[in-house]
Amino acid sequence: MIQIFDHPFILFLVFLFAQWAAAYSGDFFRRTWPPGKSERDDFDTVLTATLTLLGLIIGFSFSMAVSRYDQRKNYEEAEANAIGTEYARADLLPADDGIKVRQLLRRYVNQRILFYRGDQPNIGDAATDAQKLQAELWSSVVRAATAQSTPVAALAVSGMNDVLNSQGYTQAAWWNRIPVAAWALMGLISIVSNLLLGYRERSSGFLVLLVVPVVASIAFFLIAEIDSPGGGFIRVIPHNLIAVAESISAGESASP
Repeated sequence: MIQIFDHPFILFLVFLFAQWAAAYSGDFFRRTWPPGKSERDDFDTVLTATLTLLGLIIGFSFSMAVSRYDQRKNYEEAEANAIGTEYARADLLPADDGIKVRQLLRRYVNQRILFYRGDQPNIGDAATDAQKLQAELWSSVVRAATAQSTPVAALAVSGMNDVLNSQGYTQAAWWNRIPVAAWALMGLISIVSNLLLGYRERSSGFLVLLVVPVVASIAFFLIAEIDSPGGGFIRVIPHNLIAVAESISAGESASP
């Protein structure tokens, strides 16, 4: 069920068809069982209230999607800062341990860039490799700190803890999506709204019945695009992680 929300265009087509079918069903019911004159005023009030509620729910859902997108951007920046800080603190470790930590961090930042770009072909293998690399990073600083228990070495351990925690916060932000119940509520209200719109007595042609389905489906498409971390065209570009990777590469090239 969740997978459809990772494909905004498919979601757009599903909502468009469902709302279009509801609107034309309402028109069929109107022609089969037309409303009485005394019911029209009450019907217009219900239709206006339903469309207003649909607009409010779309607005709230859009706000939720944008806030989650901003959260993912903030955590990407936090990850880059943590990795850059720990790379600098590797100088506080013994020479051999510091070299190993830098090598692991260089691999780690490249892996995180691939994660944000969605360039990992096998998600399961990528997750396993990430866990192994994190375990190597942690064991490297712990081994060095255990061999030389000083406040300076503790800074390196603290920095590595920030690196690993920031990845966990990022993963939690990627899992923090608009609930399925909210999507179901938006879909239900949009279908009911179009059903009522089709049932409303009018003098215009059938083309007007496509206006609300198309507009609402475009809104749903945009919400799904922003809310989906890796399924749409709107993604968090890892500018900060790329800058850290370039800084690391430049520093290694400049070192003798």
